[in-house]
Order: sequence, then structure tokens, then C-alpha cells
Amino acid sequence: MMDKLKKLEEKYKNIPIPENLDAVVEASLKKNRKRQMPKWFLGMTAAAALFIASLNMSPTMAKALGELPVLGDVVHVLTFVHYEKQEDTYSANIDVPLISGNSDAINALNEKYAKEGKALYEQFEKEMEGMQQVEGGHLGVDSGYIVATDTEKLLSIGRYVVNTVGSSSTVMQYDTIDKQKEIVLTLPSLFKDDSYISIISDYIKEKMQEEMLATNQEKVYWVEGAGLADEDLVDTFTSIRPEQNFYITAKNKLVIVFDKYEVAPGYMGVIEFEIPTELIKDTRMNDEYIQ
Repeated sequence: MMDKLKKLEEKYKNIPIPENLDAVVEASLKKNRKRQMPKWFLGMTAAAALFIASLNMSPTMAKALGELPVLGDVVHVLTFVHYEKQEDTYSANIDVPLISGNSDAINALNEKYAKEGKALYEQFEKEMEGMQQVEGGHLGVDSGYIVATDTEKLLSIGRYVVNTVGSSSTVMQYDTIDKQKEIVLTLPSLFKDDSYISIISDYIKEKMQEEMLATNQEKVYWVEGAGLADEDLVDTFTSIRPEQNFYITAKNKLVIVFDKYEVAPGYMGVIEFEIPTELIKDTRMNDEYIQ
């Protein structure tokens, strides 16, 4: 697979770019005007726009690119931009995903991904420039994505950012999409009212305490009532946020996600809790997504 990607990459880099490429792209877009192109797409350079258009309009090329999973004639997720820098003790590797589809919601997600990826790399370069004035500086950023769920109906994509300056911190942000309706799901949209907040929060607090007891506190959570010696020094977990990070599994189970350091010491990493459907079945909007 890697050899295939390398060959495609080299082939793409060696394509001669005609002087009238902007006109070619414009003609291509007009020809496919029934597929409305998002503003961020139209704002790209002509070469980049033509390459992405080819990926989304040619199932043959899409399948060739790493044999990625396809839905109809379009790619689910692909790497849109890759930023990389390796310089002494400074390292950046940033992959920006692109989700297929052409709804306003998906276009907004893609625009957000592109902006955030660019901003992350520019921030890295700015910090690196400042730290290079001091001997012995270390800085690293690693960002990419995983596809947690990919079914006929649902796509859950998780984007992570790992920053390293001495110690490391990890942020994981999920987006879950109804592929058939091309809409992005939010946690509140899955429920009738906000009663889900207390129901899920109480369950998670109970599970945290159970896990701590079962492992003789090899697992540690900053949870209210756990009797932690340093409880006054940390913000104990009392409730999820209304828009708490989440995704939905291929088996239609709701998973609540916490970033590293959000509810536990760093060695615990990113933390997930699968919520029993029986617990929330009466407060969910319907059984379309959570079953």
C-alpha cells in the first residue's frame, strides 16, 4: 500500500501544469456546476483544487489512492493536506482530513479542519522560532485522525493533537456524521431534553469509583467522593458538558470521551466510557443512532 501511495504521489508531483490551468479548473467546475463547490474549495490554488476534484469525481482514482473505503462514487475520508517539519529537536507531523459529501454541514467541517490544521502548523513554526533562541529547546506536535466508525449510515472520525514540550498533552475531538442525510450529529440532538447530562454523569462517576476499587487504585480518576488525598488540588469531575466529546460505535453504542488530564492523571491518557443504551433509552430522541 505504501509503495502504491508513493508512486501516486510521485506521479502527481510530476504532472506538467499547463499555463492555462486556472481556466481548465474553472471549466471543470462549470461543467459540474450541479455539484456546488464549497467556498474553501474554490479558494484553493488551481492545482490543489483540480487534484481534490479528481479524487471526488473519479471512483477509479479514489480507489487507487490506498484503496480507501468508498461510498458510491466518493471517498469517505482522505488526507487533504500534510504538514511536516523535522529540524534538530523540533518536529511537526500534521495530517488534515477531508470528508466527502457536499452538504453545508460537511463543507463547514472540512473548512474547519483546513483552518485548524494550518493554524496548528503556523503556531508550531512561531513557537519553534522563539525557542530556537534558547539552547536546548524541544518542541513537537503530532496531529492526525482515526476513523472510529464507518458503517452504511454512520461515520465517526476522531482528530487528535499531541503536543510535546517536556511532557505531552493529548486532545481528541470526534465528529459523527449521518452519511445518508449528510448531517453532523451533536450530543443534544440525540436526546429529548437535557436530562441525559445528569443520567450519563452519574453513571460515569459510579464507573470511575468502581474501577478505582477494582484495580486497587492503579486506575485513578479525579472524581467527587473518591477520597483522593489531593482532592483539593484538582478539579474533580462532577458532570459532563452538554456538548461533551463523543462518538457512536458500529454497534450503535454511545461513547463519552475525555481528553488526557481532563478527569485523571496524564498516565491514564484519553479516557472513554461506553454508556449502556438501557440507561438512556427513555431520554434519547429515537433509536435511529443509539440502540
